[in-house]
Amino acid sequence: MCPKYLRPLTDLVACVLAFCCFSGCGVNKIPTLDEQVKAAWSQVLNQYQRRADLIPNLVETVKGYAHQEQQVLTQVVEARAKATQMQFPPDVLSNPQAFHQFEQNQAAVSGALGRLLAVSERYPDLKSNQNFLALQSQLEGTENRIAVSRRDYIDAVQAYNTELRTIPGRWMAAWLYPDLKIRETFTISEQAQQVPQVKF
Repeated sequence: MCPKYLRPLTDLVACVLAFCCFSGCGVNKIPTLDEQVKAAWSQVLNQYQRRADLIPNLVETVKGYAHQEQQVLTQVVEARAKATQMQFPPDVLSNPQAFHQFEQNQAAVSGALGRLLAVSERYPDLKSNQNFLALQSQLEGTENRIAVSRRDYIDAVQAYNTELRTIPGRWMAAWLYPDLKIRETFTISEQAQQVPQVKF
């Protein structure tokens, strides 16, 4: 038995040892992974915003050459507006419906942009316009950045979800972080999963 005057000191030493044991066994791993998911998501949003910012200039450039392609131009503008005006609920990353809606809106923008760029093939003057070429190059670079950001987000979500679903992370999360939920990740659309038909 230790004397009464040493009891506060032994309690302090016990607390420090317990803290060291907890920090050594990964008690901070789950919040760290959660922050990595949030940072990766912010980068995804940043790249989609970059693409949305390029669209008005691209549309105006194409409009100057392709007046009769009004339907395609309108589709691009409407898809951009729908994607940029979407209100995210605070739990968008763990809300399957909201996440899927975000994904659909961005896919609509990608599809509309693809049709717009296909239209440009019909207009040789447009294809040789320096402004159009610069915007097209920036758009291609942005699409690459979006792909990289999505990949990084998927990797971060995989690490986070794995930690929340496996032991001892599952126990740690239930005990210390009960409000943390499994995060949603990007999926491949049904159109992209279909094998292209080659016809001669």
